[in-house]
Amino acid sequence: MLSFYIQNAGKMVSSIPETIFFFQRDLRTGKLVNLPSLIAASDRTPFLPDRVAKSIPFSSSKFPEILNHFSLKPQTREAEIMKRTIRVCEREAINGEQMFCVTSLESFIDLSIATLGKDIQLLSNQLSKETKNPLFTIARGMQNMGEHELVCHKMEYPGAVFLCHALNKTTVYKVPLVGRDGTKANALAVCHKETSGWNPKRMASQILKLKPGTLPHLPF
Repeated sequence: MLSFYIQNAGKMVSSIPETIFFFQRDLRTGKLVNLPSLIAASDRTPFLPDRVAKSIPFSSSKFPEILNHFSLKPQTREAEIMKRTIRVCEREAINGEQMFCVTSLESFIDLSIATLGKDIQLLSNQLSKETKNPLFTIARGMQNMGEHELVCHKMEYPGAVFLCHALNKTTVYKVPLVGRDGTKANALAVCHKETSGWNPKRMASQILKLKPGTLPHLPF
């Protein structure tokens, strides 16, 4: 797992896995952010063909069969990662959340349209060039992309798996960034304004020392 950092008053205050959490008030022009995730090599694991994906179970109850399909042995690192991904996909949706996992491009498109309708736009982080410097400054021109969205996270698995979810009172922002070396980027920040149904042990709550249902926060 990758470790990223929260920047606070010029000091590294915490190391957390997977993503960065911060308060909405911090999303402002001139703010310095540290985003190793933005510059890290992307996971290019492709989707399995739809026919193949449908022929392979995706369930904890059929995990031995899944391992056989991918010629993997139990108790290996790869098997544990797959088991964790399936369990995340099988968790119960929280109040106000729509959630699904997809294992093929066809299911990704079909379920996205079923959730959002046909008039949709695919957004992702963008870098103008490769860079090794994770420090960026938020530039002018931030855009509010609206509240009718699906946020999709790529999971670790032998074939591409995306966990997609939509939460009530969630706003997506497109944030222009300028790196210390001049690299320009656009990153997506997601603001969760309603967190009352969240688990207080959720990573974001612990990192920000925030009780569910109080101030809105955002992950890049």
